[in-house]
Amino acid sequence: MRVMRLMVLFDLPTGNKKERKSYAEFRKFLIHDGYHMEQFSVYSRLLITRESSAMHIARLREHLPEAGEVTVIQMTEKQYEDRLVLLSEHKEKPVEESAQLTLVL
Repeated sequence: MRVMRLMVLFDLPTGNKKERKSYAEFRKFLIHDGYHMEQFSVYSRLLITRESSAMHIARLREHLPEAGEVTVIQMTEKQYEDRLVLLSEHKEKPVEESAQLTLVL
């Protein structure tokens, strides 16, 4: 069993009321479905197995807005932990440790 991350990056139009509503509904779906905001328009979700990513990608497809672009990236938890967060003025944001889950059978 390998713990995975699903990263969702999106660029959605917000030029009119209908587009802003669609953007807000998609963002609310992500939060309700267990995604964590990494940056504006970048969300991630912890997955217990690689196989569960197919289910979550299907759910994303069901909630796709009519316009815009959504990109999904799958990565291992190790790859996620090794990411760098670079900020202006050469200050690096400390990478938060992800919560480890323990399954007792």
